[in-house]
Amino acid sequence: MPERKHKTSVGGQALIEGVMMQGPKGMATAVRNINSGEIITEYHEFTPLRTKNKFFNIPIIRGVTAFVESMINGYKLLMYSAEASGMEEFEDEELSPFEKWLNDKFGDKLMNFIMGIASFLGIALAFLIFFYLPVLIFKGINTLAGGNLTPLQGTFEGVIKIIIFVVYMLLVSQMKDIKRVFKYHGAEHKSICCYEKGLDLTVENVKKCTRFHPRCGTSFMFVMLILSIFVITILSLFIPVELKSNTVLWTIIKLPMVPIIMGLGYEFIKYAGTHENVCVKILSAPGLWMQRITTKEPEDDIIEVGIASLKAVITENPEDDALK
Repeated sequence: MPERKHKTSVGGQALIEGVMMQGPKGMATAVRNINSGEIITEYHEFTPLRTKNKFFNIPIIRGVTAFVESMINGYKLLMYSAEASGMEEFEDEELSPFEKWLNDKFGDKLMNFIMGIASFLGIALAFLIFFYLPVLIFKGINTLAGGNLTPLQGTFEGVIKIIIFVVYMLLVSQMKDIKRVFKYHGAEHKSICCYEKGLDLTVENVKKCTRFHPRCGTSFMFVMLILSIFVITILSLFIPVELKSNTVLWTIIKLPMVPIIMGLGYEFIKYAGTHENVCVKILSAPGLWMQRITTKEPEDDIIEVGIASLKAVITENPEDDALK
């Protein structure tokens, strides 16, 4: 296989039976309808805040902004893909009395209502698992160690958080529906890789490309976890032991560090997209390893969807979407 001819700013997201891509022509989704087999390609209006206001393009701040925007857009596009794929279709007679009541009460907004509750519960669960639980686990280990691990609290909590994240992703990846989404994630990466190599966007060419890419949300999450070890370790040096021993207070104290870690992680991923040195390779390696879990090798029909979404957002001149 030839080496990458150019590096692009094109990125995407796996959806339900589809892929979203964002490039020089804007944002587009390609979703396969499970009933007709048709690939539905559609453009979506989106203007990043950092292009509207220079403040949101300041390093670190732009990372937080991009993350929040990606979460909001990701939710909206997942909702759209569920509808476009035909997943939302159901018959009234199949509904339970409670489901019928919800349908009558909320009508077309039912799915938004359900997804809103699911998102809230997801955020609450993520907080408990990745913020509160590591502190509790460390507290138990430190008690067994007679309190001798207190100076290393930030480091231990970071390592525990990484272990929890890996185990969580391994468990989630075993779900049938998630496995299919991970195949679309693989198709997204392989399609971009094919384009970056300067090859024609065909199923055969895409199949030959790697499904691992340094500019991935998985890599971003892992980089944030690694950075959090350094940031929280430094923070813990300035916090009295009495405060760190209080699980709730220590968890709250660490929360303001999240935007900083998020911003630093974004800047690293952005840097990694244009540089290939030893430091980048070392810090990128864990995220690329994790992509063995969060991406799967896609079948031809899934690759076709990835190609369709990518073709919708790229120009004939690769230099137009080159990383600046």
